[in-house]
Amino acid sequence: MRLYRAGDEGKAIGDIQDRLGALGFDSSPDMRSVFGEGTTAAVSAFQKAKGLGVDAIVGPDTWRSLYEAGYRLGDRLLYFRRPMIRGEDVSELQSRLNSLGFDSGKVDGIFGPDTEAAVIEFQHNRCLAEDGKSGPSVVTELHLVTRGEMKEGRQAVREREWLRRLRPTIAGARIYLDAGCRDPEEARGAWEAASATAFALQERGGLPVLSRSQDISLPERVRARRANRLGSDLIVAFQISHDGEDRVFFFSSEHSRSEAGAMLAGSMADTTGGLVEGRASAMLKETRAPAVIVSRKRLDASIGEPVVEGLVQFFAEASAS
Repeated sequence: MRLYRAGDEGKAIGDIQDRLGALGFDSSPDMRSVFGEGTTAAVSAFQKAKGLGVDAIVGPDTWRSLYEAGYRLGDRLLYFRRPMIRGEDVSELQSRLNSLGFDSGKVDGIFGPDTEAAVIEFQHNRCLAEDGKSGPSVVTELHLVTRGEMKEGRQAVREREWLRRLRPTIAGARIYLDAGCRDPEEARGAWEAASATAFALQERGGLPVLSRSQDISLPERVRARRANRLGSDLIVAFQISHDGEDRVFFFSSEHSRSEAGAMLAGSMADTTGGLVEGRASAMLKETRAPAVIVSRKRLDASIGEPVVEGLVQFFAEASAS
């Protein structure tokens, strides 16, 4: 899709403004279908609230998030199909199931096989028709049994168990290194950073896996799926910061948070510098292993050794906890 930003006009802008308004992000005083200062502020506020990169531009990720955020649990029938259903309603379903002990996997807003299995298990437990579909009867029953504050989800329990069993050293660990490639500058810098990290990691006995080759650019979601297929132990991604601030991101959304990712981000920030912040981009949200994104205003080979030092610190701290 094309990018929509300040100065654009047309029906698509009106649709964006309507969706923002329905979610509580007012674009006034802009006229309808005009992308002015009000819409810029509303888009930025929405991006920040959803853990997206804040650039006030409606591109594929922001548009997808806008569309998915328009659904609340019960608005539509949810079930497993290809392509898989995505949305905030799926995230809420997963969060409620996990809090009851029905393991739907990571709260990623994607209705996949794990979510279907959790729905079937819930239906069996509550004597409902076991078809794996979340319709009115499932939603009503979920609301009845999850009244009040929801308990800690299965994902948090699973992450604590994973941390408890983590080896004390980086030797033998399979680390997925993702080189961002949103533009040519990032593709070059992130590749240098990932390659240098891979070399330093090998010297410590780690097993680096690069997400792409030097001359190929792949969408972030494709690279995230590859990390899952390869069974990575940890994921470290590299991106250029567009706001001039150095940060280390981990997965966090309004429905879930990766404690292992937050711990890894803290160790990484200790050695590379920068603020630790939650975000919900595809590499963090749609991967099964704990993941971080090292986002810096300048990326090159010099970041490789500090990143590996952060990994070493993480393994040592996790095994000691």
